[in-house]
Amino acid sequence: MLWVDKYRPKTLDKVLVHKEVAENLKKLVTEQDCPHLLFYGPSGSGKKTLIMALLRQMFGPSTDKVKVENKTWKVEAGTRTLDIELTTMLSTHHVEMNPADAGFRDRYVVQEIIKEMAKNRPLDAKGKKGFKVLVLNEVDRLSREAQHSLRRTMEKYSSSCRLILCCNSSSKVSEAVRSRCLNVRISAPTEDEMVRVLEFIGKKEGLQLPPGFAARIAEKSNRSLRRAILLFETCRVQQYPFTNNQAIPPMDWEEYVSEIASDIMKEQSPKRLFQVRGKLYELLTNCIPPEIILKRLLYELLKKLDSELKHEVSYWAAYYEHRMRLGQKAIFHLEAFVAKFMSIYKGFLISTFG
Repeated sequence: MLWVDKYRPKTLDKVLVHKEVAENLKKLVTEQDCPHLLFYGPSGSGKKTLIMALLRQMFGPSTDKVKVENKTWKVEAGTRTLDIELTTMLSTHHVEMNPADAGFRDRYVVQEIIKEMAKNRPLDAKGKKGFKVLVLNEVDRLSREAQHSLRRTMEKYSSSCRLILCCNSSSKVSEAVRSRCLNVRISAPTEDEMVRVLEFIGKKEGLQLPPGFAARIAEKSNRSLRRAILLFETCRVQQYPFTNNQAIPPMDWEEYVSEIASDIMKEQSPKRLFQVRGKLYELLTNCIPPEIILKRLLYELLKKLDSELKHEVSYWAAYYEHRMRLGQKAIFHLEAFVAKFMSIYKGFLISTFG
């Protein structure tokens, strides 16, 4: 088992970062009537960990007995019947899903499937009617129509169902949905907090850490706790005992993006663009989010560019990131950015070196 899962705090008492948030969540549970919640904050900051600890606090260890279901729902869409396939994780008390995975059909997921789940009330141990919890991930990727339907579902089924929404950016969640939830901001942990967690894991694993080693990993992790723990485990696998000047390896996908950037700089041609497209596909099929690929690619390209081009390239990266959020197929927008960059860079080379 990866350390990132092995040392995930099981209860709100065991949380090492975001202790204040954990205390407030505990108070909510003792009052027995939990409102709809919206957790938001950067990737790897601990949102999912806090949500799972909260569910355990509410319902006990039965929330750990989760089964994964790939299910196809038949949904009426006007005159047509759509087949929508979604992966859900469910225990007796909660269902977790990512409605944005349905793409442009996300509103049918909210209108039909979530409504269906919200209707069914579970009974608690004393035979009283309890409420079911629906955990919806990446709600900031839902279309406006889906968010509108979600608002109605929240109002209509609030007696039988509580929604816990999770996203990276609350600004992309409609005001109507936000105002019906208690908003919980999970900020990225500080480097000191990350060092505490890494030292705690090191102690549990019986490892000797050289002075400043945990701090170097924390610094490399870009304030993502998940990433820091994965890097720590990678270092342990590569070399132990640790040394003072041990290199902290970059993540595999970052190396890959760096290679793509080098490919683009070496040659600007339709043939090279086709090769790069294949590599971008590879990253997307390995579940690296497209926004992160674009951001990293920009970072790698800017390192290699003359200062006079940096502003223009950053402008086009922002332009295509915006387009990507509005569209459905990320690959088109990533490829369009690469093509745009190639044309700018080729023009620059011709004008400079003739």
